Amino acid sequence: MKNIGFLSFGHWTDHPESGTRSASDALVQAIDLAVAAEELGADGAYFRVHHFAQQYASPFPLLAAVGARTSRIEIGTGVIDMRYENPLYMAEDAGAADLISGGRLQLGISRGSPEQVIDGWRHFGYSPADGESDADMGRRHTERLLEVLKGEGFAAPSPRPMFPNPPGLLRIEPHSAGLRGRIWWGSGSNATAVWAAKLGMNLQSSTLKDDESGKPFHIQQAEQIELYRQAWKEAGHEREPRVSVSRSIFALTDERDWHYFGRDRRSSDQIGNIDEKTRAIFGRSYAGAPDELAAKLAEDEAIAASDTLLLTVPNQLGVDYNAHVIESVLKHVAPQLGWR
Repeated sequence: MKNIGFLSFGHWTDHPESGTRSASDALVQAIDLAVAAEELGADGAYFRVHHFAQQYASPFPLLAAVGARTSRIEIGTGVIDMRYENPLYMAEDAGAADLISGGRLQLGISRGSPEQVIDGWRHFGYSPADGESDADMGRRHTERLLEVLKGEGFAAPSPRPMFPNPPGLLRIEPHSAGLRGRIWWGSGSNATAVWAAKLGMNLQSSTLKDDESGKPFHIQQAEQIELYRQAWKEAGHEREPRVSVSRSIFALTDERDWHYFGRDRRSSDQIGNIDEKTRAIFGRSYAGAPDELAAKLAEDEAIAASDTLLLTVPNQLGVDYNAHVIESVLKHVAPQLGWR
């Protein structure tokens, strides 16, 4: 059995052929797709966060709305760029969204990805400390978030408060017990996967990572997962960690599928540079008739090593078609692989 959810980037384009023409369309359709995915039996609704782009940005209003409209499905992010975040304010937002959903929030965070603008986090009021890189700053924000999510008091109460205080130091409110154990780190390298394990975060690994060995993408990702699990065990955490991977997977079951994704049957890994210092490997897309697709997916070692699979969806093709994409995998592919 495997948890299967969707991951949407929330693109919108004011173009006649786009089914998502505005930010309003993207947000409302995201909620509708989460509702539809829950009805289909999917396990998760996850949303990507990009600043200064025509995509989802501030995730917590959306997460809270999805939590209020659904009752079972996990809701999450993949991922929030921690270089842009105030850890304490984020803890308040996350606590509220988690409580609204009844404890279903799975919060994916990371130090961030290549941006739309130069040093966009500076516009949000953040700068690395002396001797820090922006990645260091993102990890520092993360460590502070993890601290306050424990629910321990740290702030001295005012001697003349507006309302009566409980005894002792005060914590961030609203506090949602258990959320600390549902924080995921989006890792693009082996080293950061090990770092996440040591801090007790679950692991999210997407469709790209640093090319650290020249091996096929799924093998490098499986090796990353193994290093993460080893580090988790060595850290002595009491609970079992969770690991998710993302994939573009399309079962070709009707003419629309073949029109949109038939060419992806010949997809392969790609190599590129995400910045001037980092050579990355991008994982292939998967497409094919259900039997053909199941055979290909059975060979993906990273999917086999994970407990959660996130299907990246082409959100601009509309709610109905994306629900069809999810249903096709759940109904025609997952049972063949023992995922359902």
